[in-house]
Amino acid sequence: MFLMWLFVMSVFHSSLGENSCLRAYSPGDIIIGGLFPIHLKTNRTNTPGPLSCSDYDLQIFLRSQVMIYAIREINLPNISMGYDIYDTCGDVSLAMRATHELLKTQSDPQSCLLPAEPQTKVVIGERYSEVSVAVARIAALSSVAQISYASTSELLSRKFKFPTFLRTVPSDEYQTKGIVELVKTFHWQTVFIVGSDDEYGKYGSDGLVNTFSETNICIEAVHILSADFMKNNSQTQRKLNELLGDIKNSSAEAIILFTKDSNVEIILGAAIKDKVNRTWIASDSWSNSPTISAMPGIEHIGQVFGFIFKQKEVPGFKDYVMSMFNGPENNILNYHLTQHPLCSNQPEEKRVNDSLTTNNQLGSKQCLDPSVLATYIDQDESYGVYLAVQVIAEGLRRLLKCDGHQCERSSNFTASELLSEIQKVNFTTHLFFNSDGDPSLGYDIIYWNMSNFKQGATLETIGEYCPDGKISVPLYLFKNLINYTVSVYNCLKTCDPGQELEMERKCCGVCVPCMIGEFSPENGTACKPCGERQYSSEKRDTCLNKEDKFLLWLDPFSISLSILAVIGIVATVVFAVVFAVYIRTPIVKTAGGYVCFLELLALLTGFCLTFIFPGKPTKNLNCAGVPLFGIVFNVCISCILANLLQILLGFNFDLPVGSWAKKLNQPLVLVTIVSGIQVAVSVSWLIFNPPVPQEVPEDKTILHQCEMKSLEYFLAMLGYNGFLGIFCFVFAFKGRHLPDLYKNASLIAISILLFMVIWIIFLPLYLTLKGLYKPAIEGAAILTSCFSILFSHLAPKCYIMLFRKELNHESAIAEYIRKHYEQQ
Repeated sequence: MFLMWLFVMSVFHSSLGENSCLRAYSPGDIIIGGLFPIHLKTNRTNTPGPLSCSDYDLQIFLRSQVMIYAIREINLPNISMGYDIYDTCGDVSLAMRATHELLKTQSDPQSCLLPAEPQTKVVIGERYSEVSVAVARIAALSSVAQISYASTSELLSRKFKFPTFLRTVPSDEYQTKGIVELVKTFHWQTVFIVGSDDEYGKYGSDGLVNTFSETNICIEAVHILSADFMKNNSQTQRKLNELLGDIKNSSAEAIILFTKDSNVEIILGAAIKDKVNRTWIASDSWSNSPTISAMPGIEHIGQVFGFIFKQKEVPGFKDYVMSMFNGPENNILNYHLTQHPLCSNQPEEKRVNDSLTTNNQLGSKQCLDPSVLATYIDQDESYGVYLAVQVIAEGLRRLLKCDGHQCERSSNFTASELLSEIQKVNFTTHLFFNSDGDPSLGYDIIYWNMSNFKQGATLETIGEYCPDGKISVPLYLFKNLINYTVSVYNCLKTCDPGQELEMERKCCGVCVPCMIGEFSPENGTACKPCGERQYSSEKRDTCLNKEDKFLLWLDPFSISLSILAVIGIVATVVFAVVFAVYIRTPIVKTAGGYVCFLELLALLTGFCLTFIFPGKPTKNLNCAGVPLFGIVFNVCISCILANLLQILLGFNFDLPVGSWAKKLNQPLVLVTIVSGIQVAVSVSWLIFNPPVPQEVPEDKTILHQCEMKSLEYFLAMLGYNGFLGIFCFVFAFKGRHLPDLYKNASLIAISILLFMVIWIIFLPLYLTLKGLYKPAIEGAAILTSCFSILFSHLAPKCYIMLFRKELNHESAIAEYIRKHYEQQ
């Protein structure tokens, strides 16, 4: 932190001029800092030198005055409120210098060490996300709360990096989700994204890509503007021409511009010049820009939809402006009056005409009537500034324990104490902060109505997007807008070679069918959405039924599984016959005797279960495969456990007659108890929350699969079988050195080890795999598990019974045991 502070100070004192920033200061017991880009640009170049600012912005000037007005409205008994406001010119270095000035200590303002407790207890600002990132890093060093009224980058929500940052506007995380919901509402299928190489545009475009990836909407291209895009040079012009060429040749229904308003002004200026007519989606940075919406020829670029912060008028501020800021003067206000003096002797007609001008059209020294100035008050960012002051005021009242008459505490408190109280503020009707410092606010959705071309676009609110993820657009507006949008898009995109788009937006005389449904000639360009089980044809003139997709019986995978299952069934039946013929021989007795037939029956059922996975899933049988296999395989493991216990007890001669271990040597009882638990789990699963058939809509198909509604039952079934498998493996491993001629323990250890390896591989696949072949993977896991028991545990015994009959006698067993103990 010390090194960072030294770096900040060295930047300030080495590269910035002394008169770079406007500043308004008013003393008080408590100082609130403010950072506003009242000028939008600097004269920054590649060579070092003092910076100066240009492009004075009336709207942002008014936002700084909203802060002053709101602070004057704070009423804390016996405590005076002051402010310290800087013009950052939207520049990171100037904002860092201003933040350094705000965080100086009274005792040693020249100290380059980290200040113990700054004069300023909280900072309001900055507007741009990339500037707020730099400010937030410095403010965090002194635990000073920073409340932004316009910075929306998702990066700033990371509390590990920016623990003291809060804002009164939603994060871009909500905006990107809102844009995706808007695209889905209008049934657009393809989009083109333009971002920029800064915190706002990069994180915004990345958020869009991530959110669109979770839908069926295609991203045709993502174009990231370079950091120097605003520079007027040949390289920038070349990049701009490439971008416009890509947009003109794009088949995307909507072009999303998620970047700063200064970049958008350049892009749309070129689009007007090149007559690019598309549907645009505006991010909050430019969606209500008076400069862009009043650009000459803006009506020719097509439709514009945008997202803006929730709008609300600052109570009493308009009257405050009309009275020409009735109260103490400040340097920023005085600077404004030198740029735009009052119109005291202008005729009424001139004043009305002035009210129609915009920022960039308003020349320096041009006079302004207070009524004209009031028209520049916006209702989104200005209200964000007002909310920030209200949050601070509420935090102070809580911290100082103020009522209407007195405050119990003095103004001697730390910035971290105030931060803690601000984070707890909860205005029931306004906002509260979540754990990321983001407010509980949504967005308004606007539409640029360009019917009155002479005065630019009129911004109309057509809906809203709430933080809970719901979007609302009135039905009548939705129908009108989507018909117009689809009509323009399709006419533009389906002209034959050599034919051009007519002024009435008709292609080749008649407009073509829309992209989301079938065309109705009697309704002109009206669209009728396709049904849930339908999709639009390539020519977009009719709706086609989606095909059902599931694992077919004739699929090569299904055929392979069926052949293997038949082999398993035949082998199991053959083994059962062999065991029945040699039922009274020693090898059958050491394998469990009659319990072997129960094990073989369970394996036979397991092989038969393979046949329920191919085909269209049904509720009665197809989706019950995994629960039923849990029971079947548990019976196998129970039989193996009973066999192991017999082997271990058979060679343990030291156990007393009444030992509990000998009492457990009841194979049928043991199998019944152990498998009964699994039966209870699987039957409960099938009764209360079974897997059910699910239809998953895709672009041209509907995937039919079984949905695992209860992961808990699945893990309980698999976990119990896994526990028994491990238990058997440990027993078998311990008994591998016993004088057992037929190596039952060793063979059991191998078969159980194979089972566990199979399901360790299968489990993540089963939980993550989606698609056509998920049932086949289930069947393959069941087949492999059954074959591991059949060929590792039972096949060697059949081999001895058929081909090594000399070993299948009690004398052979006795001789083997004698030699074993003689060697020891």
